[in-house]
Formats: sequence, structure tokens, C-alpha cells
Amino acid sequence: MEFSELSDYIINGRAPAAEEWTQAALDEGNEALTIVNQGLVPGMDVVGERFKNGEYYLPEVLLSARAMKRAMALLSPLLARTEGASLGRVVMGTVKGDLHDIGKNLVGMMLEGAGFEVINLGTDVTPEQFLKAVEEDGAQLVCMSALLTTTMPVMKAVVDLLEESEVRQQVQVMVGGAPVTERYASDIGADGYAPEAASAVQTAKDLMGVEAS
Repeated sequence: MEFSELSDYIINGRAPAAEEWTQAALDEGNEALTIVNQGLVPGMDVVGERFKNGEYYLPEVLLSARAMKRAMALLSPLLARTEGASLGRVVMGTVKGDLHDIGKNLVGMMLEGAGFEVINLGTDVTPEQFLKAVEEDGAQLVCMSALLTTTMPVMKAVVDLLEESEVRQQVQVMVGGAPVTERYASDIGADGYAPEAASAVQTAKDLMGVEAS
């Protein structure tokens, strides 16, 4: 089987085909991690690049993400038993007072497609919930989103709480969302900022020290 076929199914958003190919590959004895690294990740890399360049828009990216999720549903139970399967564990959420989640979910899907383990806390997430997730799940990266200027200060509250709880040194913090800027990220003590989903994946890789493939 050619792994480029799976990449093409992801790029073109063909969810049933991606699922069928993945099952057939597993039946033939291919390792789950190999399927991710040689099929899913290259496909999502192309999707991310096209999105960044304005060749793909949100509907196309969501179709590709859905195809990736269908394949990952078969692979995830196997990856959980594979040593070194993840590029890192990410806790993400939209901050307290904010219920927007489309962009945040898109970032989560693309991070998963790139090989990260993602724990999505949803929307309206308090600083205490972020801290609890970091402590209990051993996250190495915290991703926060805010779509309202009124909720942006919660991001600083999260960073401050991580500092107070002495877990700040074990995690990187990345922020994003329409009103958020790189200057604001720097001002609140975040480690990284991403203006949209495609760059969020690269920023996450940079923060986690993942070498470019």
C-alpha cells in the first residue's frame, strides 16, 4: 500500500476512503505510528500549507480534519500503547467567559494531525481548570483561545496561576484568537502566539523543540 494514497484522501477530505485505507493498512500489519507519520501527517501538512496560503478555506480544512479524525479513531487505541507515539501532550481550551470554539477546535484537529496528543477542555475554561489539567495530565503545552477582548485578561490569569503553582517551568504556553496579538502574548508572559490554525501547528512544534520534517 502506498502511504501517499492516505495523504491524498486527507488532502481531499475523503473520510470514508481514509477510514477504509487505514483499516486495510492495519490488516496488512502496518504499525499505527507508521500510518500516522507517513500518511496522515504529510497529508495534514499539505492542508495546513494550503490553508496558510489561502488556497484552502475553512470548509475544505474541516473536511480534511474529519477525514483525519476517522482514520485516527482506528489508530488512537493502538497509539496509546506505542512508546514515543506523541510529539507532546497539549491541553487546550477557550478561556472563561468565552464560548467560541470553531477556531480552537480546528487548531486541535490540526495538532492531532501533526502528531500531538490533544486534551480539549472545551469553552469557558477557568484558570483553575487549566492548572488541574496540566497537573493531572502532565501536559507540556497549554493552548488558550479568546475571541472577545473582555476575556483576554483570563489568559494572563492562567499564566499567573501556573507561575504561583510552580508548574510554569514544565509547560509552554501558546495563545491565539482574533483580538490577541503577538505583543499581548509577550506582555502576559506567554511563550508563543499564533494568528491562525496553520501557524499554530508550526509554533507548537517550535515550542516543543520538534525538528522540521
